Amino acid sequence: MITQTSAVAFRQNLGEMLNLVQYRHDSVVINKDGKPVAALVDARLFERIRRMQGRFDALCQRIEAGFSSVPEADGMAEIEAAIAADREEQSKLASR
Repeated sequence: MITQTSAVAFRQNLGEMLNLVQYRHDSVVINKDGKPVAALVDARLFERIRRMQGRFDALCQRIEAGFSSVPEADGMAEIEAAIAADREEQSKLASR
């Protein structure tokens, strides 16, 4: 479960928030001025995120190297066309 709280409420209820994360394996999103600025997550989940971040960064580098000869405008146009096609397909499926 994900709990949302303000920075002030988080500070006032730190012990309770830690218990939510430690014992229930919940996550807490901390908002400041109504916008999410941080998250408190279980240490095991954080480790998984760190491992995945490394793999994601390596994948991004491989993709970037593979498309280095494609002009950015062409790449963005292709991405936008793929998104439009997917949205159209989803719209057709939803209307059935």
